[in-house]
Amino acid sequence: MSEPRTGLRERTRRAVRREIAQAANALFQARGFEATTIDDIAAAVGMSQRSVFRYFSSKEEIVLGKFDLVVDDMLTALRARPLDEPVWTSLRRVVDVLVAVTRAPGHEEMVEPMHRVVFGAPALLAGYLERLQRMQEAVVAELVARAEAAGAPYAADDPTPRALTAAAFGCLVAAQHSWLDSGAKGSFADAVDRALATIAPRA
Repeated sequence: MSEPRTGLRERTRRAVRREIAQAANALFQARGFEATTIDDIAAAVGMSQRSVFRYFSSKEEIVLGKFDLVVDDMLTALRARPLDEPVWTSLRRVVDVLVAVTRAPGHEEMVEPMHRVVFGAPALLAGYLERLQRMQEAVVAELVARAEAAGAPYAADDPTPRALTAAAFGCLVAAQHSWLDSGAKGSFADAVDRALATIAPRA
């Protein structure tokens, strides 16, 4: 009997988190991230400030918390790649996981405005880049493990896995900037493809 109850509780929690996030994102777009308070968000969803904090520890987490959930999906995608596949090709599939987040139902119309919110608020941008760095560290560790499993381990001082991973994630950030600078013409996925293609011949 406990499993259905636990499942229902978790589904309810996710629904409330989604409601809070949607209301907060609308306020961030309308007023700006810094000008929006937790009290504003609580009022928008008919909750107390304390109730909002039960679901999110900070304003930053409302926007960026989803990225913490993506790491496992990225590593799963990487582990599914053939061990003899070129590292850059495998990293391309890792980046695809992040791009897929923007294509989720109901998210596409939010991609451009929320990118602008993140890149326009120093605290959010710092938090976003910190999360990307943590993602990179997890991917590098997996690349090292894959190379050892393939019988071609990296030397301890070999910069290859870290350099290639940093390049792939750098392309992601470059694509975000260029896509916003273009006025979001074309799809974000196409912008990522173009950025990655600039490195592919070298990688």
